[in-house]
Formats: sequence, structure tokens, C-alpha cells
Amino acid sequence: MNKSLTHGSWKIATIMGIPIRVHFSWFIVFGLITWSLSTHYFPKAAPELPVAAYWIKGTLAALLLFVSVAFHELSHSYISQRYHISISSITLFIFGGVAQLKDEPPDPKAEFRIAIAGPISSFLLSGIFFLIAINTAGGPSALFSYLARINLILGVFNLIPGFPMDGGRVLRAALWSRTKDFFYATKKASNFGQTIALFFLLFGLFLVFTGSSGGLWLLLLGWFLYMAAQSSYQQATLHEVLSGIKVKDVMARDLVTLNSSLTIDEAVDKYFLRYGYGYGGFPVMDDGKFLGIVTLKEIKDIPRKDWSGVKVSDIFVPHSKKWEITPDSDVMRALELMIKEDKGRIIVMENDKAVGLITRNGIARYLQIKGK
Repeated sequence: MNKSLTHGSWKIATIMGIPIRVHFSWFIVFGLITWSLSTHYFPKAAPELPVAAYWIKGTLAALLLFVSVAFHELSHSYISQRYHISISSITLFIFGGVAQLKDEPPDPKAEFRIAIAGPISSFLLSGIFFLIAINTAGGPSALFSYLARINLILGVFNLIPGFPMDGGRVLRAALWSRTKDFFYATKKASNFGQTIALFFLLFGLFLVFTGSSGGLWLLLLGWFLYMAAQSSYQQATLHEVLSGIKVKDVMARDLVTLNSSLTIDEAVDKYFLRYGYGYGGFPVMDDGKFLGIVTLKEIKDIPRKDWSGVKVSDIFVPHSKKWEITPDSDVMRALELMIKEDKGRIIVMENDKAVGLITRNGIARYLQIKGK
């Protein structure tokens, strides 16, 4: 789920060393909130103001709402960093925000504190905005009253015990503490999250058929939560199966390599066609030195008529240290690296020597053999 959110998003700031990104869907809900507040809420709450003031306050309220969401996610991130858990980024999107943690919490207490920090921050903001609202009048009072209510709703909503929402993470912390089994706790919390999501979907359908407002949003929210919970369940299962498995147990040891002087024609005929689908890419070596990898993607970028005149040395992707792993590394770490770097395969290095290749297909075959 979290990986998909980075697509179609733009970095707008860095806070506490964490990139803050905005997903394109944020602009949709930003426009809807601004329009709704400017044409309905503020004209009723402060009828004495001119039309332009409603739109200014509507825009400001929408911006402050997403600042509140960012503050909520930064609260999670702050506590995470106290436990030495790095944060890849915070992404604001149509349903709020997501802080992408690089690692799981070390224990149930850390999980609970990280999870509860978000709702507490929303309740804190709600209280601050409420105090401002009761000490102002007219348009400002209406603005801060809205922000107080919406942050209260945000805090309460996130406490719904549906993983991966904050309440679901609190539930996982409780199950984890009781059973001492992180994977079991994650699966149970994810299952409960899917149940909550199904309730949203069914209730959303009921609202749609009865003509009530909010049904479509509830359907979208239910679908999103269901997919997120399902993804969390699958990831927990994957972690459990691959736990303790090392790269050396899964990697291909007999490297089939290409010489950089080969033409694309020769590479395709003698390697890609000969070794079949299982080899979507090959390491490029010269005199025993690993130079990089060439895949079908690079080949397809070259017109077919030019294959006889273009060499592997012209198209291979040069090796980078960030794209290598050691034989004793965990397979899960290798898989996360491939996902992060959007690679189908990475080289296994030992003492500055290429000793193997690990691929997503190879990991998938291992899981099939394990019956997962």
C-alpha cells in the first residue's frame, strides 16, 4: 500500500528530516473541502461576511486541516524516531496521511506509544482550536470551531480498532503483549481491520441505496481500509515465512554472465532466448569484474534494427553499492531493497566479489515450494 502512495506524489517540505509529500488525490479533497466550507458552512456560521471572505476562510480551513493531518503523522514519526525507527516519508492523500516506517516497532510498548501519539495530537489540536474559538467571534470563531470539531473527529476515527489505523495498531500492541507473537497479533489485527472495512462498505451501500449523503465516501473509505488491512496481512505472512531465511539459502549461485562486448543481437540469441523466462536479466562481467546488470527493459528501449550495432556496454545499468546484498543478509531485507529500488534482481557480493544473484522470481518460487 505505502509503496503505491509514493507514485503520483510530490515532496513539498522536510520536517525533522522526514520528507513531506502530497499525493495528487489530496488536491481533489482539498478542492471539495474548500468548496463545501465556502458555499455551505461559513455562510451559515457567519452570514454577515462578504462572499470573498467565505472562500478565503474555506481555503485557509482546508489548508489548516491538512496541517493538522501532517501534525498527526509527525507525532507518530517523533515517537518512532525515539525508538530509532526511521521514517521514509509522510504522504498526505485523499483519506488523510500515512507515515511510512522503515521498520516495525521493537516491542508492544513501543507499538502502543507510536500508535496512540497520533490521536493524542489530534485531541490536543482540537482543544487548542476550541479555546481559540470561544475567545473569538464571527468568521474566526467559525473557522476555529470547524478545526476543533474536525480534529476531534480525526482523533476518534483513528481509534477505531481496524488495522492499519491507529486503533488497530493499539489492538495489535495488546495482542502482541498477551501472546508474545508479533505475526499472530498482526494477522488478527488485520483480520479485524478487514471486518471493520466490510462494515463500512455495507453501510456505505445502504446509504447509497437510501439516497443518504456520505455513502460514496464511506464506500471509498471501506475499500481503502480493506485493501490496506489485506496488504498488512499478506506482509505479515511474508515476514513470518521468510523470517530467519538468509539470502544464501535462496540466491542463484551459478551466475550466467554477459561480456560487455557482446552485441544486443548476440545477447538475445545466446542468453535471453536460450535461458528462457527465468532469466529476465544478466550480470555484466569483464575480466571477473562485476560492472552492472542488463535486463529486457534496456533491450526493449533499443529499436530492433539497431541490435546488431549496439553493444551490451552501451545499455547495461552500472552497478551501485546500494543495489547489493550479502549472503548472510535476511531475504526479507533483500526483498524490501528490491521493492524500494524497483529492481527485479540484485547482486549478492562477498569480499567485493559477485557470488550470486537474488531475484523476486526466485523468492516467489521459494514461497511456492513452502506452500505459501
